[in-house]
Amino acid sequence: MARPRKFDEQQVLDIARDLFWSGGFAATRMEDVAAATGLGKGSLYGAFGGKQELFRRLFDDYCAAVVDATGQQLRGDDKDAYARLSAHVHLVAAATAADTAHRGCLLAKGAAELAEHDETVAKRAHATIEALRKLLEDDIAACQRNGDIAANVDPGKLAALVLAVLRGIEALGKAGANPETLKDIAQTALAVLPRSVN
Repeated sequence: MARPRKFDEQQVLDIARDLFWSGGFAATRMEDVAAATGLGKGSLYGAFGGKQELFRRLFDDYCAAVVDATGQQLRGDDKDAYARLSAHVHLVAAATAADTAHRGCLLAKGAAELAEHDETVAKRAHATIEALRKLLEDDIAACQRNGDIAANVDPGKLAALVLAVLRGIEALGKAGANPETLKDIAQTALAVLPRSVN
């Protein structure tokens, strides 16, 4: 009978996530994870498999958390839809500006490094981006129903544009753009959305 694990699995995943997030997949070794967590490599392999399996697990958890957090920010009544959209766009810019280590987004980082060679990571990244786009589309459609955004524009296309801007903000932040620039991009993105004419 296998002995019960004597460590907090989520805590190990969190530590490993931060290592991969800071250093990237290629530069992070299982020895690094073992040293940071205080676990032997045998325990790590036994619990999570190899390095690729460990990364896939924490990448999946990260993507699920991003979608969940975005859903909490964007779901709600039609009357508050534009306020939620505005708050979300500004929150992404502010969070990016606060990332002084310029780690960027693990979703983008993992996809850029591994999607070409790892179908599991590629599929999870694609599904996550699509889920984020759909959340934005639903909120923009709510803005249209409430008369805040012009109803004659495809909400899916607007959502794709907003998502591209948000991903761009994160990329520019990783490259060292100053907080004021990121804030201005967020403000401009909202300003160019087609508003209803009352």
